Amino acid sequence: MIKSEKEIRGTKWIETVRLTPEERQQLMKEYGIDEDIIEYVVDKDESTNFVHDINEDDQLFIFLAPYVLDRKLLRYITRPFGILLHKGVLFTFNESRIKQVDDAFQTAAENPEVQTVDAFILETLFAVVDSYMPISRAVTRKRNHLDKMLNRKTKNADLVALSYLQQTLTFLTSAVQLNLNLLRRLPNTYFGKNANQEKRDLFEDVTIEAEQVQRMIEIETQVVDRIDHTFNSIANNNLNDTMKFLTIWSLTMAVPTIITGFYGMNVKLPLATLHDAWIIAIIISAVLIVWLLIMLRLHHKM
Repeated sequence: MIKSEKEIRGTKWIETVRLTPEERQQLMKEYGIDEDIIEYVVDKDESTNFVHDINEDDQLFIFLAPYVLDRKLLRYITRPFGILLHKGVLFTFNESRIKQVDDAFQTAAENPEVQTVDAFILETLFAVVDSYMPISRAVTRKRNHLDKMLNRKTKNADLVALSYLQQTLTFLTSAVQLNLNLLRRLPNTYFGKNANQEKRDLFEDVTIEAEQVQRMIEIETQVVDRIDHTFNSIANNNLNDTMKFLTIWSLTMAVPTIITGFYGMNVKLPLATLHDAWIIAIIISAVLIVWLLIMLRLHHKM
């Protein structure tokens, strides 16, 4: 969808969401945007990047934002969005229709301190970076809750929920690091060339914010990984104890099976002709079982 034209500090702004093939053709015909650029911004697997086309004087920004899969289970991945400066016109591309990206555009557009398109772009990136913080805090609350539940009783459902947090943090960790790398590189690109003091301050603000988010998510990832490792070790130990018990039980039950198997054969065996031979078989089995348990105890197998 191509939304109605807007204006950002005297610059035309074309906002797009989930472009259809027809709308892509429209952008190429009406505004002369190169097909490669269109393919670039609609690719949902694209990573963060900044591209400056000297011939067309295009500046393309690709940034990663959080994308919710299941809000209740805190399952997030990340998807890219694009910002393009093309022949004096600002284009924004939100192919995954990410709410945080729409909110970031709105926040930057309504900020009275934003006086230029460059400031609008940096304020948008700042807002997107900031959108990772509520997710990190929600993960912390969920992690604390799961930690309490698992300390009471280790359940598969809680371990699965903990694994979902690990998956979410894996995606977020990768995204915030890639975003931070781009933000650190931007001042040395064409976009950062001849930057005034205000623009340099914006570069510094968004980079500091990205570094803080990166540290928060990195710490949370370490904590969740340690909790998962701890409870996986507990679960493995419990499984080992169960298998140990079943193995010992199987060995003790094998003794009477062997004894009664011998005396069940249709051949002459010692004591087989006695009237109380079955009692003798039980006594022999019991003695062997006790001996087996003593041997296992002496060799620290139980």
